[in-house]
Amino acid sequence: MKYRRLGRTDLEVSEIVFGAGWVGGVLIHHDAEVGRSALRLAREAGVNWIDTAPSYGDGISERALGELLPELDWNPYLSTKFHVDPASDRPVSEQIEESVGRSLARLNRTSVDLLQLHNPLGAGSDARRLAVDRVLEPGGVADALDDLKRRGLTRYAGFTANGDADSLKRMVTSARFDTAQVYYNMLNPSAGRAVPAGWSAIDFGNVIAHCETCDVGVFVIRVLAAGVLATATRTGREIPMYASADMASEELRARAAWDAIDGEPGSRAQAAIRFVLDDRRVHGVLVGANLPEHVSEAAAAVDMAPLQPDTGTALHHLYSSDNGQLD
Repeated sequence: MKYRRLGRTDLEVSEIVFGAGWVGGVLIHHDAEVGRSALRLAREAGVNWIDTAPSYGDGISERALGELLPELDWNPYLSTKFHVDPASDRPVSEQIEESVGRSLARLNRTSVDLLQLHNPLGAGSDARRLAVDRVLEPGGVADALDDLKRRGLTRYAGFTANGDADSLKRMVTSARFDTAQVYYNMLNPSAGRAVPAGWSAIDFGNVIAHCETCDVGVFVIRVLAAGVLATATRTGREIPMYASADMASEELRARAAWDAIDGEPGSRAQAAIRFVLDDRRVHGVLVGANLPEHVSEAAAAVDMAPLQPDTGTALHHLYSSDNGQLD
């Protein structure tokens, strides 16, 4: 395993992070022995970070970690998340405190290393989306996280970079957050590079460049696009992360990406992971395994060579033409 400094924190994070989410779901959709095996393989590979959330299996993921990690005598870095109800009259500090208390109880811990806002972000609020003003205003989410840090419930604060480009830039440049979880993969690389006008997918506005400038740690999420980049086999959990995407368009982009990486050694999943790890501005890649062997497959990608120059050229043409739509 290789490690990278996580932004301005004092932590060295493994390039592969164990994603304990619902889509891969090795801790959620299988029995404890399968989850135990996956965690054991992650530890043996040198993984030192696990990411979870209360919404993953409605607490199942956190609860599994709270039971299995002590059993394995493993104490990796651990991050979890919280949602704020934009329509609630309750102060956000109360909502966050309640969520964190429940998470810590399930995790069997008194603190976590990183606590992250999980809401989508925007200029205004709706049923799920939280306005950035609600995050940064006095008494808002950022202030509540500062209080939790002072009280020792979390070391660092982060957010999920899911929203329009301007909102994400405001969050990163606010100097209130230590890390961001960024959607970045071979289907949609707009978080890490400029894309052409008329780009048909959501444009994340090269948010990784802002993270680099502000020394904000970057965790990449959905590196396999919920499995669409890894395999043509479907589990039924391949749900696009953003509203403007649909499965048909995701699969079209995946087939184009597969053509571009044809000839690369290893599996499709490993090529997708290498694509992201080739970007040194990225610090850790969250990989959600469906089976224990997927953990080993992901970890092996760390020691593989960068993508070949011809592959980079093919991908550049793919993105500059928006998958051929702008040719």
